[in-house]
Amino acid sequence: MDTAGFLAAPEPTAEAQRMLDEDLAELGYAMNCTRLWGYQPATVTGLFDLMGLANATDRFDLRHRAILVTACTSAFGDAYCTLAWGSKLAELTDEETAAGVVAGTDDRLDAAERAAAGWARKVARSPNATTAEDVQQLRDAGFTDPQIFTMTVLVALRLAFTTVNDALGARPDRPLHDTTPAAVRDAVTFGRPAEA
Repeated sequence: MDTAGFLAAPEPTAEAQRMLDEDLAELGYAMNCTRLWGYQPATVTGLFDLMGLANATDRFDLRHRAILVTACTSAFGDAYCTLAWGSKLAELTDEETAAGVVAGTDDRLDAAERAAAGWARKVARSPNATTAEDVQQLRDAGFTDPQIFTMTVLVALRLAFTTVNDALGARPDRPLHDTTPAAVRDAVTFGRPAEA
């Protein structure tokens, strides 16, 4: 491909090629967002390292992270990460639960998970509109203040990643779209359409 979203394809480097090779080995194709981040491989690697560092103390498991990411990216209007993480959430729960989180209905989650999903959406939509009462609801659901901080950092860092992808036109990969469970895919009615 000679483009990466709205930009021309970046000049090839060893680091960028390593990321593309990892995609090919894991997925069988190179993701559009990986092509785009070929402009600054060290930055995206550092961003994901930072996410890992943020979660190092509280160690939220993959299910909890999938709920946070799916809730925040769907509220933000990002189709790409919502398809990717909605698929992960469907594997960890079921298709209907994941589709519900995408749509903002969390009936199939437990009380703590519902509180976390609600918080992720508030942070994504309007961080200046959050209140002390919102934080107290998280405490009432069983989260400690350090855990609330960690969740907020994880959401904010995911939004940084997704903002770059969305602003520069990275469209969801066709293989990702086509392998996403139908209920999740149907719930993603926002963001950029998958590539042709």
